[in-house]
Amino acid sequence: MAKNDRYVVKHGKDWAVKKGGVKRPEGVYGTQGDAEKAAKSTVGKSGGGEVRIQGRDGKWRDSDTVPPGKDPFPPRDKKH
Repeated sequence: MAKNDRYVVKHGKDWAVKKGGVKRPEGVYGTQGDAEKAAKSTVGKSGGGEVRIQGRDGKWRDSDTVPPGKDPFPPRDKKH
């Protein structure tokens, strides 16, 4: 886990952006989309990294590399 990685996770009825190893969320948002945008913005401003997105079922549903971060699996990540 890199220092710039962020996680979009369910937080009650809302969605939170969390940094690994930190209990308190950086922000809480009404929609998953808003939380994802905020996480990508934060990671981009701090030098790039990964944003992992959790689904409603608690399983990881997506992961995006935000530039200038280095994608660990470039051939597979053709979605974005």
